[in-house]
Amino acid sequence: MDCEVDSFMGDIAGRKRQNEPAAIVEASRPSAQARGRLGEARAAAWLAQHGLRIVARNVRCRGGELDLVCLERGALVFVEVRLRSNARFGGAAQSITAAKRQRIVHAARVWLAWQGRAHQNRPCRFDVVLFDDAAASDPQWIRGAFEWA
Repeated sequence: MDCEVDSFMGDIAGRKRQNEPAAIVEASRPSAQARGRLGEARAAAWLAQHGLRIVARNVRCRGGELDLVCLERGALVFVEVRLRSNARFGGAAQSITAAKRQRIVHAARVWLAWQGRAHQNRPCRFDVVLFDDAAASDPQWIRGAFEWA
């Protein structure tokens, strides 16, 4: 095994000398996008168990994105899902900045104007589902986490 590691490191060093980028990716850890999709799937399943109906997932527009769009007892619910496996840079709740909230509200307005026209007269709210530990079974669900801005 040492020989394989040494030859691999030598190959990387050789590439660096030739100004070629060398990327080392930790194979055992899923990408941030994959972790995000997993968190969104877990949140969608958890919300469905608690009575919400998923209307749309991963809605993207210029300037914003919606993780989940749901219906709960006649109300339209825009859900932001945050997963933090490490609190080194703050927990999941701290990662939802004012700028992030503005992008979510923008995406909600765009979705209502185009795809969600049938829902325009429903009351709307913005919820947040937080997973502060990737292994945690139940998330923290904050209903009405923020308002239209």
